[in-house]
Amino acid sequence: PNVCAVQKLIGTNRKYFTNCKQWYQRKICGKSTVISYECCPGYEKVPGEKGCPAALPLSNIYETLGVVGSATTQLYSDRSNLRPEIEGPGSFTIFAPSNEAWASLSAETLDSLVSNVNIELLNALRYHMVNKRVLTDDLKHGTTLNSMYQDLPIQIHHYPNGIVTVNCARLLKADHHATNGVVHVIDKVIATTTNSIQQIIETEESLETLRAAVAASDLNSLLESEGQYTLLAPTNEAFEKIPRETLNRILGDPEALRDLLHHHILKSAMCAEAIIAGLTMETLEGTTLDVGCSGEELTLNGKPIIANKDVLATNGVIHFVNELLIPDSAKTLFELAQESEVSKSTDLFRQAGLSSHLTGSEQVTLLAPVNDVFKDGLPVIDSNMKNLLLNHIVRDQLSSKYLYHGQKLQTLGDKELRVFVYRNNLCIENACIAAHDKRGRFGTLFSVDKMLTPPSGSGMDVLKATLVAAIQSAGLTENLNRPGTFTVFAPTNEAFRAMPQGELNKLMGNAKELANILKFHVADEILVSGAVGALVRLKSMQGDKLEVSMKNNIIHINKEPVAESDIMATNGVIYAVNSVLQPQASRPQERGDEPADPALEIFKQASALSKVSQRNPRLAPVYSRILARMKENSGGF
Repeated sequence: PNVCAVQKLIGTNRKYFTNCKQWYQRKICGKSTVISYECCPGYEKVPGEKGCPAALPLSNIYETLGVVGSATTQLYSDRSNLRPEIEGPGSFTIFAPSNEAWASLSAETLDSLVSNVNIELLNALRYHMVNKRVLTDDLKHGTTLNSMYQDLPIQIHHYPNGIVTVNCARLLKADHHATNGVVHVIDKVIATTTNSIQQIIETEESLETLRAAVAASDLNSLLESEGQYTLLAPTNEAFEKIPRETLNRILGDPEALRDLLHHHILKSAMCAEAIIAGLTMETLEGTTLDVGCSGEELTLNGKPIIANKDVLATNGVIHFVNELLIPDSAKTLFELAQESEVSKSTDLFRQAGLSSHLTGSEQVTLLAPVNDVFKDGLPVIDSNMKNLLLNHIVRDQLSSKYLYHGQKLQTLGDKELRVFVYRNNLCIENACIAAHDKRGRFGTLFSVDKMLTPPSGSGMDVLKATLVAAIQSAGLTENLNRPGTFTVFAPTNEAFRAMPQGELNKLMGNAKELANILKFHVADEILVSGAVGALVRLKSMQGDKLEVSMKNNIIHINKEPVAESDIMATNGVIYAVNSVLQPQASRPQERGDEPADPALEIFKQASALSKVSQRNPRLAPVYSRILARMKENSGGF
């Protein structure tokens, strides 16, 4: 009974009364802790008994100060003539600085207090007092208590991790009852606060540049208003570290400047002593910052850039920072990309002379391949590569969360790109988004997993140059011109050569059986490689299932490896395979006088879609032979 748990920093006498959810980490600001159990305030051990069963007799506040480790506060109470009041009748609360808190004051500050003991020291001590009994359960987050010095407010913050602060001084020992009140021991000597955040900015020389920026963005009224904010105030030095061109651009752009300043303001007051581990805080801009600590230093996004902490204001707290925190919304596309895993892409765009699209005020979305795509080096810049890069820049500033399946996007290279939404991925043509969007001032960055392959014409565009007779005789013109969403697993020349000659001749002589086999290679939906996880099942036009899987970064169809993936066409996607896929069982033969099957007609395009004949010569000759044989042997095609 009456045992309290406390986190103690190993090797120090520092204690933290955190809630039990924090214990499992066994660390405070990266330093190891141990959970210690001790008697709760007002109780003591009894030999041979468990816990702390014996209640201590209550004494007045003055005598209690000596018991709880605040003998210096007790001494100064005597010197300042406060002792009679805290020994006498009444109901008071005193936030008593620990002995170490008094010792940490500068000699100048301490001299100013004790040199005129009846005035300054008494006023300072009475500011630590409240004219009623207040226990920790009454110390609610964001509330204020009127002190016994001119009713000036004392700011209370009670954080979710269990830490309680009083004017940003941490409660060390709480709820020590006395006959005339209660004593809480804190780790600092607190001072009166009369200035708002804005007033502190106006008087602090090291914040001169920030002062001008606040005035230019009309934030003065916000920083003067009531509330509880945390300002991460960039010093003059922080602004000087930014390239002059970048700084001038932001200062000259009211929207970017507002976002920059809002990114430095947290929505709630966060005292340094309350931060015992990393946590995510929301800014006024709507973004988040990772606020943490490492030893005695506070960190922002993992970097120890806070130069001066816990400058208290009437409407919050200020931490001085020596680096400017520029949000994505104030950056150009080039700046976003340089700080991401797509920096090699920006080098490629720069070499191609396309930097102006990434640094200006043009509203675009950049589809930037991640650096791993270029692990073997950057491609050579020529006219074809420049056109391809232009097709990686989409007109308009987009957000991936608003993209939908089948959506068409226009590029600066005048190509139309399709959006494919899958269960495990979001893809634009063959390139799938590999990271969260980064939305800049005018442009948005999509990191993608490969170079984009824009579709290059319909099958009819290519086929009518070489197979016009077969197309016309089969009545395929309308089918080959219509849009579609097909995935074709097209056997290569090698696939047909691998078949026994007798079997191949038999297949080529039976148009219906050939049609049945070929339909097994077609699915009526588009599946790009980025959407393939462990296993995806597609229904073929023949009726049986096709199993598409990814093993060792290679696409497999029915356990056969694919030779080439993502050959994009305006009405589908083609995979080149080195084997002829066989359905599990033959389907009933179709009547020869039935209309041509659209799926088969699309398959007839396989060698031509996306101008495959130019990219993969292994495909086209075989399909010319197939079409010719089908024309000779079947009246239905």
